Amino acid sequence: MSLRKFIVAYFIYTSVLAGVAILLKSLLPGIIAGQFWLVFGFLAGLTLIAYLLAHFGIERNPQIGVFAILGSVILKMLFAMAFVLIYSLKQAKGDLAFALNFFSLYLLFSLFEILGLLRNLRHQNK
Repeated sequence: MSLRKFIVAYFIYTSVLAGVAILLKSLLPGIIAGQFWLVFGFLAGLTLIAYLLAHFGIERNPQIGVFAILGSVILKMLFAMAFVLIYSLKQAKGDLAFALNFFSLYLLFSLFEILGLLRNLRHQNK
């Protein structure tokens, strides 16, 4: 998948996720956390940066493409865990809605990123 195709698909996917979140907030008011859009923006930006790092790593040296993907996923995970740690330290009480929102968004964005990166590796084998 070319970088241009990924970015177009990424913005469509992000828009669809935002639409689903708006729909869920109107249908089930308690399911979306108060800081949802902060988490959404952080994970959306982090996913784009992680994909770009892996994509340029694959382009630079295709032989170590898997290591570039693994490195970008690990960096994304570390930054995400740091975000949760900082948020947890600033919050006085536990927030189940935040945890559910964060992990569902993290998994959805990670799934999209990994599928895009695996498509790049598949094209190299041809």
